[in-house]
This record gives sequence, structure tokens and C-alpha cells, in this order.
Amino acid sequence: METPPLLVVDAANVVGSRPDGWWRDRAGATRRLRDRLAPVSRSGLPGLPPPVDVVLVVEGAARDVPGSVEVRVVAAERSGDDAIVELLRAEPVDRIRVVVTADRELRSRVAALGAEVRGPRSLWPPPGEPTGD
Repeated sequence: METPPLLVVDAANVVGSRPDGWWRDRAGATRRLRDRLAPVSRSGLPGLPPPVDVVLVVEGAARDVPGSVEVRVVAAERSGDDAIVELLRAEPVDRIRVVVTADRELRSRVAALGAEVRGPRSLWPPPGEPTGD
């Protein structure tokens, strides 16, 4: 059996990319993101066929957000970026690994490990827009 692709989502960065009042309730915004990601494990994303192992890396005020059946949540002890890099380092290099973030430094770090990097809009592009960014 083939190992499913790994999708690692930088929760703080993705939540912060949408000006929807997330700053009033970071944990609530992160729970909503977790729930929006759940179908991805079953349906995949463009260029990322299902099933997908979805991992949401949380930090700060969102550290206590629990995982779900479809989305594993990893609470960063310190830096969410460092936790994402450690997750990738623990995976076989031949596994498909995709990280969703807009953080330039993190994008550089994970690309150096051979992971594909996508921006937050790649999760749910507006109608008519391309899926990659």
C-alpha cells in the first residue's frame, strides 16, 4: 500500500491570511480551519489525490485545539515553523509532502527539504482563480 501524501498546514499563517475577525478568537478560528480541512483528507486537492494525511500545526492561543478523525493537530512547543520543519524531517524524502503557508522564511526552509509549497489560497481559491499560488 502506498503512503498517502502529507499536507501540512501552518494554522497561524493560514488563519491570519483572511481578515475575518480571527484575532478576536484565535482558537475558534483555528477550529473552523480544522473543520474546513476535514474533507481534504477524503477528496484531496488539485494535484494532490486522496486520501491525504492532513496535519494542522498550531501554536500560541490555539495550542489546545484538538484534532479530529480527518485532521491531525500538532501543537508546537515553541515555534510553529520549527515544528513544521521537524515534521518534514521525520518523513521519508520520497513521500509527497506539501506545506501550506505564505511565510517566506518557512517556504524557503521547507522547499530546501524537498517539500512542495502552496499559499493559503490554494486550499479554497475564489471561483475562477487558478488553484496554485
